[in-house]
Amino acid sequence: MKSVRKAQAGFTLIEVMVVIVILGILSALVVPNILHKAGDARVAAAKSDLAAIGQALDMYKLDNSSYPTSDQGLEALVSKPSGTPEPRNWNANGYLKKLPEDPWHRQYQYISPAEGAPYEISTLGADGREGGEGEDQDLSSLDL
Repeated sequence: MKSVRKAQAGFTLIEVMVVIVILGILSALVVPNILHKAGDARVAAAKSDLAAIGQALDMYKLDNSSYPTSDQGLEALVSKPSGTPEPRNWNANGYLKKLPEDPWHRQYQYISPAEGAPYEISTLGADGREGGEGEDQDLSSLDL
């Protein structure tokens, strides 16, 4: 009888290691680019939110002859504010369905305008502190 040896199927240790090294090199090149794009997308989303909130504030002013005060805040765009000045023609549907959070899950800050000055809506960026660059930069409606 002849002895027939079956061929073994599978990968050698060297082949597996080569594949792992190739995957490591590819991930080292691709992952930083993807993470950088995510930060850019968050900044773009925040700028878009600032513009949308600004439009809602302008509609509020058209209806009520003034912007909400800093005390009334951006909440005045969602529910009718109390205090002075009382909104005369507040839209019963509101100006926004809900207040958006910034992409870093914090509330946008609002400063009511002084006479003749523009309002300011802002966020402190990813780090939550004043200053910074890139994703950490402060964003303001005054800079749009």
